[in-house]
Amino acid sequence: MKLRRPLLRASSLALTVGLALPALAAKPSLIATTPQTTAHPEQWPAAKSPSSLTDARTEAFITQLMSKMSVEEKVGQTIQGDIASMTPADLATYPLGSILAGGNSAPDGNDRATPKAWTDLVDAYRKEALAKRPGRTPIPLMFGIDAVHGHNNIVGATIFPHNVGLGAMRDPALIERIGQATGEEVAVVGGDWTFGPTVAVPRDDRWGRSYEGYGEDPEIVASYSGPMTLGLQGRLEAGKPIAPGRIAGSAKHFLADGGTQDGRDQGNAVISEQELVAVHAQGYPPSIDAGILTVMASFSSWNGQKITGNKTLITDVLKGRMGFEGFVVSDWNAHGQLQGCSNVSCPQAMNAGLDMYMAPDSWKGLYENTVRQVKSGEIPMARLDDAVRRILRVKVKTGLFDRVAPQVQGRFDRLGSADHRAIAREAVSKSLVLLKNDGVLPIKAGANVLVAGDADDIGKAAGGWTLTWQGTGNKNSDFPNGQSIWRGLKEAVEAAGGKATLARDGKFAGAKPDVAIVVFGEDPYAEFQGDVANLAYQPNGKTDLELLRKLKAQGIPVVAVFLSGRPLWVNPEINASDAFVAAWLPGSEGGGVADVLVAGKDGKSRRDFTGKLSFSWPKRADQGPLNRGQQGYDPQFAYGYGLSYAKPAKVGALSESAGELGTASSVDRYFVAGRVPAPWMLSFSGAGAVKTIDAGAQENGRQATWSGEGEGLLAVQGPPVDLSRQTTGDMAVLVRWRVDKAPVAPVYLTVGCGESCGGRLDVTSTLSGLKIGEWRSAKIKLSCFQAAGAQMAHVSSPFGLSTSGPLTISVTEIQLASNEGDAFCPK
Repeated sequence: MKLRRPLLRASSLALTVGLALPALAAKPSLIATTPQTTAHPEQWPAAKSPSSLTDARTEAFITQLMSKMSVEEKVGQTIQGDIASMTPADLATYPLGSILAGGNSAPDGNDRATPKAWTDLVDAYRKEALAKRPGRTPIPLMFGIDAVHGHNNIVGATIFPHNVGLGAMRDPALIERIGQATGEEVAVVGGDWTFGPTVAVPRDDRWGRSYEGYGEDPEIVASYSGPMTLGLQGRLEAGKPIAPGRIAGSAKHFLADGGTQDGRDQGNAVISEQELVAVHAQGYPPSIDAGILTVMASFSSWNGQKITGNKTLITDVLKGRMGFEGFVVSDWNAHGQLQGCSNVSCPQAMNAGLDMYMAPDSWKGLYENTVRQVKSGEIPMARLDDAVRRILRVKVKTGLFDRVAPQVQGRFDRLGSADHRAIAREAVSKSLVLLKNDGVLPIKAGANVLVAGDADDIGKAAGGWTLTWQGTGNKNSDFPNGQSIWRGLKEAVEAAGGKATLARDGKFAGAKPDVAIVVFGEDPYAEFQGDVANLAYQPNGKTDLELLRKLKAQGIPVVAVFLSGRPLWVNPEINASDAFVAAWLPGSEGGGVADVLVAGKDGKSRRDFTGKLSFSWPKRADQGPLNRGQQGYDPQFAYGYGLSYAKPAKVGALSESAGELGTASSVDRYFVAGRVPAPWMLSFSGAGAVKTIDAGAQENGRQATWSGEGEGLLAVQGPPVDLSRQTTGDMAVLVRWRVDKAPVAPVYLTVGCGESCGGRLDVTSTLSGLKIGEWRSAKIKLSCFQAAGAQMAHVSSPFGLSTSGPLTISVTEIQLASNEGDAFCPK
């Protein structure tokens, strides 16, 4: 199948992939006065799903099947629930068409569940969906999951580098191999659908999902989207399902998720239609031409209108001009964000062209309301039939009507298999970008090497979307088939006749090392938790810089290996290093780093640096959107930059002026390490008092004492913030506390949102169950407070603890955290 090159009409300024944008694109204010939300399909690139997706035999089968289906069964096909909010038994009453396992959903809530537990769970849903019942037409389910960088939900799977690193490779053929390996590892655990490839073009690196994009320029995305589609699905053939080990893909997020103002997740892209086409649409035509079976609509908006409800984009452009014949699925409860909609009722989305609602916890109410809306004519039957036909078309092509489960299901030996790990290791080595090298690399044969920092932390190297949504709390034991950067370095150094020593703090005994390799960088995060105000690295305490400078002061050459999901301002760290390597988020195959950094026994490099920047690196931390072709483009390291052993270059001292950063405000951190970050205040009002205590470190805790002589309240307060996204994303309030004197009266945990607005939960039994004097952590879901009446869009007090009786409690931490199956609603 020949992949079509995206074509743009002259009326859209004849902008082709990779060319500079007009000055208008760099000045959103010029179009903000006349916001445009209606697309003009003739200005968009043309594409077409392969005819093998809509062959006559398939369409005849679908027509015959739909003739037997009731309205209820048809509506069921358009709704997807999450395994955390529905059971297989629910399918006896509600004929849903799909289930998913969201970022923090797993069998029995266990993120470390065995592969067998996963397959057993999926099989239980499949069995119920296909059970013969009077008046029902058995139709197989689709099981969807986010395999963001490999099948990152399963212990033992191959974890590939995140897309931010893969973009630096400029290697479409390797991308296809990664897609095939990922698809197979999903299929062996029972999955038949992944929500990828991500074809976003991140234009503001402050966006917490930047690492899910291949690059800032659409040329890379356009070159990768077709091969990744073919890797996941294989080539579609008329009258045949996709091959064993292949799964359905989903190009996402349609559209402009990477173009929102200030890099805000689920935000608003205030841009012209020209820029929407030239930048953010370019990944879709190659994927559609290659046969992508589904497309996911974005949470985000275009000039104020939510994409999920924009008919001109979904129906006229995607299904019309781009000829997409698969089905469109929404993001997590995204339909509920449309004006006039809620999570349980949104005919507007289907009427705009949405085919399947992702309704993880709202599926039951949504199903019932959608049935009524179809029967009343609010949703035309023709629109429902079109949606159902598209969904059944994909199910036929994925082979769900020919078999109960993927044909490779149960071949658990393919998880983290040697050949898949070799692909990942190759990707790691090809993704590394050398920013600076003052002759210290490659590490010479026989060298005495000190390895410091986070080199032995696979979880940090893997980043977000790894076993859990935010990727936090992972240990090396969670990657039984993986190799840390430290283990890879040690293996390579010793193979070359040298010695390698690991010391996280950089301390050593005996002879001074010939060289130190320091691995450091961002801690794991995912969407909106990763959104930042500026691009400064460690703005609140440069501990990694101190380590680099300490080693340099001892006369030890320093090699910095920087782990990050985006370009960051690290000029001081680069100045303190003799060599600086952007390693991105390499995943589970740390040996790929050593393959490039460490010379062989013969003294020659085993592999040269070939990676080139797919994102521009900032000259100051306050540089906002910084993309090739924009007006005033002035990066520290330009798009396409990358040194090598074959082509070295001198990098002089860089400016250490960060620019105007202002005062950073924290949306999700309220009391950490003894500090109350701006704009918050921690105070006690009413009958009692609070004092500072030492809790393992100097003055890092607070102890609150309620006298029992009236109501007392310990609270975090500040200006209103919007926590609706965090609530939708199933985040939780994490509090680390110690009961010093047990409660004798009801104790309430509260979230406040202004006068006469708030939600409170009774935590008396939770606290009474804690051992006096013992530190414990608890996570309480934000959704619990929403259910209790709090308006999460304007929270002015994200934490409060109140009682009228005597009580003494100490706290050391209050912040938002990912629900990793351990968050709850107090009873």
